[in-house]
Order: sequence, then structure tokens, then C-alpha cells
Amino acid sequence: MTYAYARVSATDQNLNRQIDSFISYGVDRKHVYSDKKSGKDFDRTGYNRLLKKIKKGDLLIVKSIDRLGRNYDKIISQWAHITENIGANILVLDMPILDTRTNDNGLTGKLISNIVLQLLSYVAQKEREEINARQKEGIASAKLRGIRFGRPNLALSEDFIQLVLRYKSGGISVKEVLKQTGLKKSTFYYRMGLIENRSA
Repeated sequence: MTYAYARVSATDQNLNRQIDSFISYGVDRKHVYSDKKSGKDFDRTGYNRLLKKIKKGDLLIVKSIDRLGRNYDKIISQWAHITENIGANILVLDMPILDTRTNDNGLTGKLISNIVLQLLSYVAQKEREEINARQKEGIASAKLRGIRFGRPNLALSEDFIQLVLRYKSGGISVKEVLKQTGLKKSTFYYRMGLIENRSA
């Protein structure tokens, strides 16, 4: 049986290009498994479902090695698990030398495949690390320019502050405050707490 695995990192990214390449190769659409999740580890629903299906002698196709994952050690480990423990074959479409069915060159061919696999796995992890580093640099740079992240500070009007002062001095009941503001009691107490914290 021939299976295929597709992955993108985010839910707004598209799997179609990978899936189309599998169908063009002749893979049945119902044998294509996929995830929209980071490649930092293999804790993925689609991938784990695939592992339960694939058997000795089956073929697993991926578009490129980074679609399998982006963690060097874990890619090597999963590759060994599929090819050695399960006894299935793997084909990487974008790098045909990574085809465990090819034994034409004997030991030399296997050695070359292993070197290429390790190199590509290393590159995949380095790319992920560089993306993370660029994101952190971008956030740090934005903070230096005064751009704030997270929930914005709640703007509290002068009228609301006066209502709180009247409530705290006993001049107005909480029921009347809620009626005037249209707030829930929990929201009122939360906002009152913000005022108290600012003045502390």
C-alpha cells in the first residue's frame, strides 16, 4: 500500500500543493494523511493515525523532508522507526535520492542516502531556529519603538471614576452604578480594581 503525508505549520496555510503532487504520483486521496501543525515534534494527530496504518512493505511519500518535520534528531529517529522497525519504505519527492526502495548502488547508495537525510534534516531544523530567532528580534525591535503587545490598557472615563468614588463614599449603591453603566457586577468590580491599582 502507498501512503502520503502532508504538513503545513499553520491553520491558514494550504495543503493543496502537496496533496496534488501525491495524487499525480498515483496515491489514492483516502491514503493521504495531513496535519496543520508545527514540525518541532511528531505529536500530531494525522501523523499518528498514519503510523497506525503503515505496515511492512508499504511506501510512505512526503513532498520534502521538512514536511516530515523540522527537528533534526526526531526526523532521524522517525525515519529509522518507519524503515527499520516497521519495515516500510520512504520516498521524498523533491529529493529522489531519498528513496529507500533504491538499492542499485548497494552500501554506497545507502551511505549517500543517509548523508543526504542527515544534511536535509539539519537544514530543516536550522531554518526553524532562524525563523524563531527572527520573530524574537522583530518583537524586541518593535518594543524598542514603543509598540505594545498583549491586551491594550482599558480606558476608564472620568464619569466612571466619579461613579466609583461616589460608590466608595457610600453616596450611591452598586445597583444604581450597574444601572447607570450597564455593566455586570463582576465587570464593575474588576474596573474598580484597576482604578485602585493605578492610584496605589
